[in-house]
Amino acid sequence: MTAQLLEDELDRDPFTQFERWHAEAQLAQPAMPEAMTLATATSDGSVSARVVLLKGFDRRGFVFYTNYHSRKASQLHDNPRAAIVFWWPLLERQVRVEGAVIRTTEKESDDYFATRPRGSQLGAWASDQSRVIPGRGGLEAGAAEMAATYKDIPIPRPPHWGGYRLIPFHFEFWQGRADRLHDRFVYKLRDAKDWIIERLAP
Repeated sequence: MTAQLLEDELDRDPFTQFERWHAEAQLAQPAMPEAMTLATATSDGSVSARVVLLKGFDRRGFVFYTNYHSRKASQLHDNPRAAIVFWWPLLERQVRVEGAVIRTTEKESDDYFATRPRGSQLGAWASDQSRVIPGRGGLEAGAAEMAATYKDIPIPRPPHWGGYRLIPFHFEFWQGRADRLHDRFVYKLRDAKDWIIERLAP
């Protein structure tokens, strides 16, 4: 049976609809269903994109973590809006989300950092993300130095590392179908918790 997405199958709440599709993606595509393309832009409109990992979502928004000195963080500082895209090829599904971006709380960043593998924690200290470096040797030496500094003790979160939350005002759910006659539905936020749903031509 060909997959389809019909009006009466959509939840009126886009967060619930996303939660449903994400859960189905986790079952159908266990290899990193949380991977998402994050697009940011400078204040003058120069756009860049990269794949990051979704680390949490609820009705407050979609959370990811990074170095606050990175290129994406610099762009979010100047232009605190972004778009994310999820692509689940085995289900022929795509979800696009656009919204405003804010930093997570210090506690949220601390709590998540504490769950990371120790090597990743050391890397967060050692890597001056997005900066030009002369070679890999200095990076590895920095990680070794941090490992010695924090030997046998918990590694604190670097002050230059933490989370962001994308607060959506636009969702689009795309279901692939035969003959390029795909199903596309967009949710637009009219005011607080009031979403308009429209079907788009594919």
